[in-house]
Amino acid sequence: MSERESMPYDVVIVGAGPAGLSAAIRLKQRAEQAGAELSVCVLEKGSEVGAHILSGAVIDPRALDELIPDWRDSDCPLAETPVTQNHHWVLTAKRKFNLPHLWTPPFLHNKGTYTGSLGNLCRWLAGRAEALGVEIFPGFAAAEILFHEDGRVKGVATGDMGVARDGTHKPDWQPGLELHAKYTFFAEGVRGHLTKELIRTFDLAADSDPQVYGLGVKELWDIDPAKHVPGKVIHTQGWPLGDDANGGGWIYHQANGQVSIGFVTWLGYTNPYLSPFQEMQKWKTHPAIAELLAGGKRVSYGARAINDGGLQSIPKLVFPGGALIGCSAGFLNVPRIKGTHGAQKSAMMAADAAFEAIQAGREGDELSAYPAAFETSWLKKELSVVRNVVPLVKKFGDFMGSGLSGITMWLEHFGLKMPFTLHHHPDNETLWRKDLVKPPVYPKADGVLTFDRLSSVFLSNTNHEEDQPVHLTLRDPSIPIEHNLPLYDEPAQRYCPAGVYEVVGVEEGDPKFVINAQNCVHCKTCDIKDPTQNINWVVPEGGGGPNYPNM
Repeated sequence: MSERESMPYDVVIVGAGPAGLSAAIRLKQRAEQAGAELSVCVLEKGSEVGAHILSGAVIDPRALDELIPDWRDSDCPLAETPVTQNHHWVLTAKRKFNLPHLWTPPFLHNKGTYTGSLGNLCRWLAGRAEALGVEIFPGFAAAEILFHEDGRVKGVATGDMGVARDGTHKPDWQPGLELHAKYTFFAEGVRGHLTKELIRTFDLAADSDPQVYGLGVKELWDIDPAKHVPGKVIHTQGWPLGDDANGGGWIYHQANGQVSIGFVTWLGYTNPYLSPFQEMQKWKTHPAIAELLAGGKRVSYGARAINDGGLQSIPKLVFPGGALIGCSAGFLNVPRIKGTHGAQKSAMMAADAAFEAIQAGREGDELSAYPAAFETSWLKKELSVVRNVVPLVKKFGDFMGSGLSGITMWLEHFGLKMPFTLHHHPDNETLWRKDLVKPPVYPKADGVLTFDRLSSVFLSNTNHEEDQPVHLTLRDPSIPIEHNLPLYDEPAQRYCPAGVYEVVGVEEGDPKFVINAQNCVHCKTCDIKDPTQNINWVVPEGGGGPNYPNM
């Protein structure tokens, strides 16, 4: 008999990001409107709501307008900084060129959008959810999917607390808690470890392309007030990335004299010596960016993978007993660099489907009304317009690919739908052998403009209980040294933005692969980019990881 206690709910939601919280709010709104009772629980692995949330962020409020129409007239922190200017820079090593505004499709103009901290928006949404009666449990990581005997999802179980690194129980050991539900929503964000299991178990990706990803590395800076323009938004493309990689940067002037800056490197790059963290540091040395940051101070750091696959990589959204919502499914609009509105809209559609099913007395079936609603939604239409952008850029390179993408977006904007959809290939299959490439040259950290990874992780407030099982597991411990090191010089040393992975003892002729799991910022890059998919990210003890205050 299980030692775990269980708690029943109508709906259990895994993840208190914009999708999970929007689903919870929508469910309670529908229940209130119908005069019905509905119990909703949200589990959050971070120490508090928002602790693990990282985004640029420029947010399209379209879905928020549907969910909470009066949000602008409330205390919502997003309302502080509407976007006032929109710029697109094409960078060379020393110069920048402003792309004319009229060349870009209208939905890239950021009209009516807002910039600010997505973590703070989630904290505000959590308050609205709790006011409606949603139960939110931060610091409780969903570690296991529970199934009925007939294979339907029954709910989830949280991880045990107080387990030592060797698997034994410490004196403060407590078993996890089982949460049973009529429907369970998975809103874990990009590359959720339970979502991966669901996709395998129910073959949800059978009819979709593989998901592809980018890694966003972000810093928050206090800058000289004379240089700060609230609401000014800049995106960059080009330098420092070469022909073997794609991505771009952002600079968002937000509230309180701060700028959010960051750089996204698409994880389909080919050079095993490329470091997304170092690309971001190098990008800051561009004269236009260095001048903006001169005299400023870096106050926060973080990193997170994002979905780049778009429409063709969205898996089947439902399975018996639950649904995938938000970035667990992958609703990011890549050229807009916006996913919050898509995450919220998907959550609302899933919530409507679950509420109707529960009201009709159904339990644990497939919520077919959710994917049906997506098919006719503005969200699918938006993603359809941009579906070929990422494949075109990857196929034809940054400049020609961007030009072709712009043409297709303009044509689709005018109703001329492209008669084709290009496809994706997995990011872990793209690396070339180390003997076929030259390592990039990166600037040495100066501690003023550019930094090393360990000092950066310090600013993320990352903390894990050291005496716990390592949550970065290897399916075959021999692969890093026997396979990855001779072929790729073990790329985990460079693609990780937190210094988790090291190879030591090479000069002594006795190389060993070291995992510094306590540094992990939960970006999921290792789970995505490892060439043989040998690294499997699983959830650590609840409350562990970064503690982002304003990201």
